[in-house]
Amino acid sequence: MPGKLKGDDIIVDEQKEASQLYTKGYFGAPQSGGALKLDLLEAIYLTEAGKLKVYRSGALQNQDKLFRLGHKMTANFDVDYIVYRDLRQRGYVVKKGTPPLTFRVLPRGGIPNKNPSKYWVLAISERGEFDISILSDIIEKVRNMKKELLLAVVDEEGDITYYKTKMMTPQGQVKTDAKGMVAEALLLRDRVLVLDNCEAQMLHGIEFFGKLVGSALHLSLLETAFLMERGLIKVRSANTGKFITVKTLKGMARKAQPDFDLRLQIYADLKQRGILVKTGFKYGSHFRAYTGDPETNHAKYLVHSIPENYVGMWAEISRAVRLAHGVKKEILLGRQKGERKAEYLRLRRVRP
Repeated sequence: MPGKLKGDDIIVDEQKEASQLYTKGYFGAPQSGGALKLDLLEAIYLTEAGKLKVYRSGALQNQDKLFRLGHKMTANFDVDYIVYRDLRQRGYVVKKGTPPLTFRVLPRGGIPNKNPSKYWVLAISERGEFDISILSDIIEKVRNMKKELLLAVVDEEGDITYYKTKMMTPQGQVKTDAKGMVAEALLLRDRVLVLDNCEAQMLHGIEFFGKLVGSALHLSLLETAFLMERGLIKVRSANTGKFITVKTLKGMARKAQPDFDLRLQIYADLKQRGILVKTGFKYGSHFRAYTGDPETNHAKYLVHSIPENYVGMWAEISRAVRLAHGVKKEILLGRQKGERKAEYLRLRRVRP
């Protein structure tokens, strides 16, 4: 059926054909007099399906011309179309969203202006930036509207990875109010040892701090700083034999690990929430996190610490989510908030 290109829209004037297009897929928006107004994404999809021919001043507009027009209108037009086409082929009714969101997606069988949207979709190129500040604002907006956000990330071959996102607060049961003991430890370069077996066993038994190797307890610098601030451990330098302050320990730790303060902030926040935190090195993340006893529970989360204004690439996020999914865990991005607080973004791969 013919449609006329007028500005950025395509108008199907013939009432019967317009009605057929709308009722069989809810394409476009009905106009007074029985006409139908389509946006360019809808029109290209329908021309590809052989259901529409677009004319401008009597001249047929092929897909080359339509895509060039779309490119002039929107820098992300090719990515938007790939996502639109995929969602349509999955049986969804898809409508333009209010910026910065790309689409509103109705549930299968949904009717515009009658059924609420199932998803609000943000279409993104794999080469686009992952800006936590922008994304956090969008997530909050969608949450306030009681909708579900779907991120559609398109790679260079046109394949799409969908992610559900949620700001969440992890909670666990590994938390004590330990008092009355102070273990003595020895700082050896980038690790700390509690050599007295009795003290090692007691400290490990509080909240599974460190790892028992033989009769000694091996602690990370993060754990050591946290324990020093709780008053549960005092540390001597292997070089001087003298006790050091937590300030000195942190200064030494920063030289070995420049992002030590960031990691410590997320570590401490998780610990305050009853989460058992261990290194996530072998999983390619900063931490693995347990909500209960690690002897009877697997780690539920992999946690990666990011600064408050983190900007990265989607390839990094994709890798983190894939690794977590591969070991049956969830990835949390622990975002620094001010000097002491943190918030957590969960990303989960889905098939809509």
